[in-house]
Amino acid sequence: MTTTLDWYGCATFGLQTADLNIMLDAYIDRAANAAGPSPARSARDIAKCDYLVIGHSHFDHLFGAEAIMANTQATLIGSYETVRVMEGLGVPVDRMMPVAGGETIELEGAAGRATVSVYPSQHSCVWSHSQMGQSDEVCIGDLGVTYQEQRERFAELIEHLGTALDPLAVEHMMSTMAVHSDRGDGGALVFLFDLPDGRLFYQDTSGHWSGVLRGLRPDIAILAAAGRGNINGEPVQGSLAQFMAQQVDMLRPKQVILSHHDDWLPGFSVPTDIEPIRAEIERMVPGTELREIGYVESNVIFD
Repeated sequence: MTTTLDWYGCATFGLQTADLNIMLDAYIDRAANAAGPSPARSARDIAKCDYLVIGHSHFDHLFGAEAIMANTQATLIGSYETVRVMEGLGVPVDRMMPVAGGETIELEGAAGRATVSVYPSQHSCVWSHSQMGQSDEVCIGDLGVTYQEQRERFAELIEHLGTALDPLAVEHMMSTMAVHSDRGDGGALVFLFDLPDGRLFYQDTSGHWSGVLRGLRPDIAILAAAGRGNINGEPVQGSLAQFMAQQVDMLRPKQVILSHHDDWLPGFSVPTDIEPIRAEIERMVPGTELREIGYVESNVIFD
């Protein structure tokens, strides 16, 4: 049995395993000036999908999910806010599974037993910056910032993005925000897939609860490498590279595959330099390989 992984850019992947087609996030349609797949490639092109697994409900993860749901017989697994947004966009509730963490779901139709377990997580501290920095940039401070101040800073960021981004990206952002309203990140989640040939961990934003990650022990971990890491509700005191290596040290996978690290939103994102991340992982967890994959290459991850 072979398990393959296609990266569509940002934090969106297509996972083919055990006779199942699983989408991890849905943001395939990109700004015209973004790095990544051809602008001709769209979520509307996804013709086969059994499960659509959404890490959280920001537009750069959720936009396109309504098209995938309309064109396939997929079941959506996501936070209660993700389900609410999708219902507002016309997706039938009976085709969605709202989760909050603590659930294990049998993936029906698999050739061999396959499940996904859901865990609560944290979003990166996107409120702490107006543009993403490089992976070796050390950030300190911003501790103990109240919820109200975080929301004020986030509102300022959204206003800035509305003037700084490619018009297509602004259209994507506003399409879900019109339904989303001011409801934070919609409940960041992480997922552990138990597949017939291995265990795969999926994270789509740079944050975590340390107590959740310790002991999961996936074979392969997809980890988000963008922005300022969030550790148990507070911004990392250090660099993104250090944050990534700390996560790898807790998970101890054989391989790490990065997500969210390309220049997916010019004007806000940066093409992340992964070499500092690689160096920190090699220093802290020398037994783990950082594996680079390209766009839509049908990478074999288990065989």
